Amino acid sequence: MRPKVSRFREGHGISMKLLSAIVPCYNEEENIADFYHEFIKNEVFFKEKEVELEIWYIDDGSKDGTVSEIKKLIQKDGRVHLLSFSRNFGKEAAIYAGLEKANGDYVVFLDADLQDPPALLPEMFGFLKEGYDSVATRRVTRKGEPPIRSFFARMFYRLMRKISKTEIMDGARDYRLMTRQVVDSILSIHEYNRFSKGIFGWVGFETKWLEFENIERKKGETKWSFWKLFLYSLDGITAFSTAPLGFAAFMGVLFCIAAFALIIFTIIRKAVFGDPTSGWPSLVCIISLISGVQLFCLGIVGQYLAKTYMEVKRRPIYLVKEEI
Repeated sequence: MRPKVSRFREGHGISMKLLSAIVPCYNEEENIADFYHEFIKNEVFFKEKEVELEIWYIDDGSKDGTVSEIKKLIQKDGRVHLLSFSRNFGKEAAIYAGLEKANGDYVVFLDADLQDPPALLPEMFGFLKEGYDSVATRRVTRKGEPPIRSFFARMFYRLMRKISKTEIMDGARDYRLMTRQVVDSILSIHEYNRFSKGIFGWVGFETKWLEFENIERKKGETKWSFWKLFLYSLDGITAFSTAPLGFAAFMGVLFCIAAFALIIFTIIRKAVFGDPTSGWPSLVCIISLISGVQLFCLGIVGQYLAKTYMEVKRRPIYLVKEEI
């Protein structure tokens, strides 16, 4: 585990703590500078608490001028750092990379689009000082989101609470302030298929949940389409629950029992009533139903097999193109 890092104020013997902000970015050219100015507003507060600040922008293979905007900030402020991927590896890879690079005694995740308000940081830091190991945020409203997306999001969290032993809070954001102990615990999980919301809950520790109303993006458009969110939810389900496999097994047993009962019924009916073979339309429907269920269950098994396949390949979670 990475040793805890401390800073020393020049000319004084006072130990300074470090707060590292991890900011995943993908085509966020318009928001890079705005985020920096909002985040740095907390500088006075944290100086009073003897805490220094640093920002790690993790560029997830952006195609616009995101990297150029970050480099402009680096020239002005040495506390700003850049890690740029060779291509788009996804937000989960960016979160993991940020954790590896951050040296802070405290680490926080924030989105560059300012949907995670930096103004909450002083309050979050106060809860850490009260003894909590991490302070997480959750949205109590989904204002500005399409109704269909909000509905399926609520259904996803409701389903996860029922089928998973890991606590995943409804409306949970990746916006989370953690101590070094929590960060090192997360870094000890090296799995390729990552679902951070589940990992945060799995590692445990005492967490304070902070609620806030949804804030719409300051500029630009979301990179999360409905299809991407659907695939992301499948990653979460398969990563932290084996209930779908149990469901597939249950359906198999159920249809075996039903098929056996139908065979007995058909034999008795033929022996007692002498009815000729009939009912081709209903037979086709039954075969189609059973075939559909079989393919569905096979797809569930396939999802877990695919995850296993990717894990045993042991490919790196991300590749770095540039680091400043």
